[in-house]
Amino acid sequence: MVRLNRIYTRTGDGGTTGLGDGSRVRKDNLRVEAFGTVDETNACLGLARLHLSDQPALDAMLNRAQNDLFDLGADLCTPETGQPLGYEPLRIVASQVKRVEEDIDTLNAGLKPLRSFVLPGGTAAAAHLHLARTTCRRAERLMVALAAQPGETISAASLEYINRLSDFLFVAARFVNAAGPGDVLWVPGQNR
Repeated sequence: MVRLNRIYTRTGDGGTTGLGDGSRVRKDNLRVEAFGTVDETNACLGLARLHLSDQPALDAMLNRAQNDLFDLGADLCTPETGQPLGYEPLRIVASQVKRVEEDIDTLNAGLKPLRSFVLPGGTAAAAHLHLARTTCRRAERLMVALAAQPGETISAASLEYINRLSDFLFVAARFVNAAGPGDVLWVPGQNR
């Protein structure tokens, strides 16, 4: 159970932060960048949800995704070192990836096939979902970069989850726009 009695601890004043295994790293460490960008993605979802009062099923999907993103942050915050921790760390699991795939299929079922790339926009909700998607892709790039570092491990389920989530956010933006003005489509060379 999480318990936060004090918000400021002063332990990060020197530019370091604590990880789930008790170690301390610089705040610009690639691992911190990765879980910080996961947190940014979560904040973008919070903004998108403000515009979805008329879409309760999608809002529920995004609520689940926000909780999963906290799970992913906890996963990334606790390096897989093979050393005993004294507790079972929270990890992303295959069932979370599968659920996102099912959500994608549910939303995509009624959408027309794309014949052009989509520009971020349309409704306010869709624009926020596109922002979340691009932030999610940045988190994925950072996770891939972290996994490529010697001695670092990122689970396959975590990488699959973040990849599927960005796909879900793209489809969710299209789903919202389909109920409104429609997608804003790219017109190649339009302003030449």
